[in-house]
Amino acid sequence: MSDVAIVGGCGHVGLPLALVLAHTGLDVVCSDIDEAAVARVNGGEMPFTEPGASELLAEVLAAGSLCATSDPAVVTAADTVIIVIGTPIDEHLNPDLGAVQRAVEEVAAHLVHGQLLVLRSTVYPGVTAMVERHIARIGLDVDVAFCPERIAEGHALRELSALPQIVAARSERAVERATKLFQRLTDQIVYLEPEEAELAKLFTNTWRYIKFATANQLFMMANDFGLDYERIRDAVVFDYPRAADLPSAGFAAGPCLLKDTMQLAAFNNNNFQLGQAAVMINEGLPLYVVARLAQQHDLAAITVGILGMAFKPGSDDTRSSLSYKLKRILRFRCAGVLTHDPHVTGDPDLVPLERVLAEADLLVIATPHGEYRDLRTDLPVVDLANLHGHGVIV
Repeated sequence: MSDVAIVGGCGHVGLPLALVLAHTGLDVVCSDIDEAAVARVNGGEMPFTEPGASELLAEVLAAGSLCATSDPAVVTAADTVIIVIGTPIDEHLNPDLGAVQRAVEEVAAHLVHGQLLVLRSTVYPGVTAMVERHIARIGLDVDVAFCPERIAEGHALRELSALPQIVAARSERAVERATKLFQRLTDQIVYLEPEEAELAKLFTNTWRYIKFATANQLFMMANDFGLDYERIRDAVVFDYPRAADLPSAGFAAGPCLLKDTMQLAAFNNNNFQLGQAAVMINEGLPLYVVARLAQQHDLAAITVGILGMAFKPGSDDTRSSLSYKLKRILRFRCAGVLTHDPHVTGDPDLVPLERVLAEADLLVIATPHGEYRDLRTDLPVVDLANLHGHGVIV
């Protein structure tokens, strides 16, 4: 018998939550189809980089309050079941609701009366209601709540307790049970209706994506006139609170931002010009960079080194990283492309930094990892995030 079973519990969303809940004294089991990740967790090794997680994993394993398994039937013995499988998008950028429905049906086959079922990942608006209907259709007395995750990779353990938790459910009993669970993390609980909470999560990621698109559009505008966006941005944000959140330029990617923007567009009958424009800007930035480089260099005669293949600095996560889009474009245009990342593993194309610096004619810092901050080279460098403080004109 366990207090909490987390389906998808060895991933970037599920495992930090599992660690923190286990640290509060709950008996937590992580259910995951990735058998390699399950073995690593049970062996005390994190499947991905998350500051502070390795130490916490060792602690809860030693206490016997956390384990991992690939057996989906383990959810039957849990008081609370948390699903962290979100809504993916298909190759046409449309929400793949079938994938969510299949996942829910697989989990529901192992549910029993009296459990609390919590949807944790980002879902398309209406998915909570769909789950409620499915539970009712199969005749289970199970409370359903939607409590979206709000963490950022690299800050997960701190933010699980530092940020307010959203609790959304239709029945008073489900609200009370979900509140009791998440009050183990924080006393700050925000209550919404399920459909409101589903939109709140999509609004959050879409807003961030649009902010990044704004910065990238302003960068391209300034750059086309030979002006340094970062120098202008520094002046704009200096001691001026109303503009303090204007980001630097850079590749806006990862597993959530574009996906959730397109989910919101689909929800509104594909009528979301602002979000769709943001997609064009952010996804178009690698093409813009290459086009500018082509104006200054004979790309067919040079080798370009790409520094950073993760989707964000300090991470080993390459999901939806625009560094790989840049790589594909440059491979078509250049004599050669070399790639390096100090955090990413499992990519056979990665080479040592020393080789990149020795063989490349030009460098692009695609992911501004801190390890590149003190890089010393005489090569021309495209530094969109102004990691070196020398400006961002391309």
